[in-house]
Amino acid sequence: MIPAGSTAVMASRREPPDSLDFFPTPPWATRALLRHVLPPVLEGFKICSAWDPACGEGHMAEVLREEVSIVHASDIFDYGRGYPVADFLDPATQLVPSVDLIATNPPFNVAVEFAERALGEAAVVALLLRTAWIEGEERYLRLFRDRPPTAFAPFVERVAMLRGRWEPNASTATSYAWFVWVSDAAPRAPIWIPPNCKRSLTRSDDARRFGFRAAAPLLASVE
Repeated sequence: MIPAGSTAVMASRREPPDSLDFFPTPPWATRALLRHVLPPVLEGFKICSAWDPACGEGHMAEVLREEVSIVHASDIFDYGRGYPVADFLDPATQLVPSVDLIATNPPFNVAVEFAERALGEAAVVALLLRTAWIEGEERYLRLFRDRPPTAFAPFVERVAMLRGRWEPNASTATSYAWFVWVSDAAPRAPIWIPPNCKRSLTRSDDARRFGFRAAAPLLASVE
């Protein structure tokens, strides 16, 4: 029996409706959150449960399971991996019991809404977004002015994400960062995620687990 979220057997690629913003997270980028970002800001608080509410095919949720005991995952679209289908931005969508951490790579155009909802659901929130997300008057007024992140953690090396699939050897000019909020914690200095994480945090079985197919053509441009 293949567990929920397994991508060892690849189904035919289906484009989600309305061109949903699906850019799978490279596994090493989530491990960087767990190794380099959360430990210094949590100050000993142990994450025992987590939720990825924009899980796609499970590229982030399955990595969270490597270190977190209980991991829930859901998405607004059914990508055929066995995860519950739920709209995180629908107030009726609830997850019981509550979780310690919400970590996700949200659609960019509704990332503020994801942050607002997540901050009411978990003590720790981590969003993977372009570093440019820290800019902008609207985001400042709606979010950062009154609820600045506890930590802004940019990657020193590039995190390449393609629409629709994970490509281990892709490159990109787009820079990314983790935006992390910890309840009742004051903002701190930025945390730079060090170089060589891609090499050191990529595991030998990632290609098998997350369905990389070397012969498959790229589906779209890199972010």
